[in-house]
Amino acid sequence: MDREKVIEAVGELLKALGEDVGRDGLKETPRRVADAFAELLSGEGKSAEEHLSKTFASDCGDMVLEKDISFSSTCEHHLMPFFGTFAIAYIPDGKVVGLSKLARTVEVFSKRLQIQERLTFQIAQEIMLRLAPKGVMVVCEAEHTCMTCRGVKKAGSKTLTYSVLGDFPEKKREEVFALLK
Repeated sequence: MDREKVIEAVGELLKALGEDVGRDGLKETPRRVADAFAELLSGEGKSAEEHLSKTFASDCGDMVLEKDISFSSTCEHHLMPFFGTFAIAYIPDGKVVGLSKLARTVEVFSKRLQIQERLTFQIAQEIMLRLAPKGVMVVCEAEHTCMTCRGVKKAGSKTLTYSVLGDFPEKKREEVFALLK
């Protein structure tokens, strides 16, 4: 990210909106917005490989489920936040990963300009690639401020997406959804 260009662009946007960029409340706004976007998009260009490469041998063949992994991301269509939770379930094939690493993987992919559908799939794909489990299921439930604060203005509405890769039997899928209720 070119921080100086962002600062300049935000200043121009404020002017285009009819604001006085010299008034007290707005003097530092372009810098603050640049800082905010640097944080919100800090996952760009990063890989989850470092987080998912530290594994532990496990002969457990049953499912691992981590749920209520909170996240926030930025909608690439409106540059507005969306936020919610992830549940990640996988069926190990000889190795497991530390639970915090699943949450860190969510952070890598959510800290980019995103759409929920792609975000859900990218996390599932990365877990399949790095852990090589028998199967993985990733479920995301999110509220989009581009839908709740503007446009249709339906506060509280949530979108559910999920991605299943590998051998993740229907019975296990049903089990995941039952455990999420």
